[in-house]
Amino acid sequence: MSTTTATGLDQKTRDIIKSTVPVLQEHGTAITTRFYQTMFKKHPELKNIFNQTNQRKGDQPKALANTVLAAAMHIDQLESILPVVKQIAEKHRSLNIKPEHYPIVGENLLFAIKDVLGDAATDEIIDAWAKAYGEIANVFITVEKEMYKEVQDSPGGWVDYRDFKVVKKEKESDVITSFYLKPVDEKVFPSYRPGQYITIKAEIDSQEYNHLRQYSLSQAPGEEYYRISVKREDAIGAGPAGVVSTFLHEQVEEGSILPISAPGGDFVLDQEDNRPLILISGGVGLTPMMSMLETTIKVQPNREVIYIQAARSGKFHAMKDRVTEIVEGNKQVKSYTVYDTPAEGETCDKEGYVDYEWLTSILPTNDAAFYFCGPKGFMRAQYKNLREFGVADTDIHFEIFGPADDIKS
Repeated sequence: MSTTTATGLDQKTRDIIKSTVPVLQEHGTAITTRFYQTMFKKHPELKNIFNQTNQRKGDQPKALANTVLAAAMHIDQLESILPVVKQIAEKHRSLNIKPEHYPIVGENLLFAIKDVLGDAATDEIIDAWAKAYGEIANVFITVEKEMYKEVQDSPGGWVDYRDFKVVKKEKESDVITSFYLKPVDEKVFPSYRPGQYITIKAEIDSQEYNHLRQYSLSQAPGEEYYRISVKREDAIGAGPAGVVSTFLHEQVEEGSILPISAPGGDFVLDQEDNRPLILISGGVGLTPMMSMLETTIKVQPNREVIYIQAARSGKFHAMKDRVTEIVEGNKQVKSYTVYDTPAEGETCDKEGYVDYEWLTSILPTNDAAFYFCGPKGFMRAQYKNLREFGVADTDIHFEIFGPADDIKS
């Protein structure tokens, strides 16, 4: 794609950018942390867009640092990071990031580079990064423009937020509750691909700013509603409870109105693949897996499916009855449960964790399509298991809740 090459940069500028890679490797997170501090001070209204929980945890600065580093390393051929660009652009579209936001980001990023590096950030380096940022921003703006148009042009599609009513609220486990959503205007709304998510704009009276959170759609497309299934994030140790999940569980009831963005995301089921489908989820990571499972039994009824759900115990295991129903009605589907600490009298297929020995003992082959989702530690373990099992990287698909993290290390 011509839009993904740094065509507007001269060779000297590219060389300067590449020369800063070691500095970014060492100071990247410090730079991006300073960037967010400065930007929010100058533009507090942007706190309505950015996840402040991820800011406090340090996840967002790390994610941005990795993106900046990747862009610097591939400044000669930005098309090589197009998959990363598209993944981030999907989130930007869902969060309604617009072209006018990019100059604000650029100004504050350059300030942060200079502020953190001091005299080492010469005028030549700052000028080079100003040019490079312009090129990188144009890549994102171009990709996102196409995404906005695609959403707008889809049947019932919309840009920005649209009010949906909670028509049903259903408890799935001790910590997970499902919310069924229909548009207030009662007009048509777009379908989605299994694995995609929507963004909820939580307007909470006790909060100064809005909070945006992305939740996977937890059912096969084609229903007269969207369904999300949300885990209540309780306070752990010194960590605070989840602002939005607590709001949804405790304040949102049937009849409540929630503004949402149109479905998005690039973690989607390949419905052209007929090989065995392996779905592995930890905790609330089951939400996109359930959408993929229910879709598969509808559109690929003869496809072999193995569904693995890991949970702390039975009372934390959501949608168990639905999965049992699917298995009983579809001979090609097998399901397994793994409980970390099962309660007395609870049965499961394995106690503890989804480890290599057990996982490979139930898998029919490594020539299959593997999808997994869950907490980051769980994700790292499953990626390692699959690679050790000899699964091709192109057959490994995953979604991480929150900012992208490198689970391959």
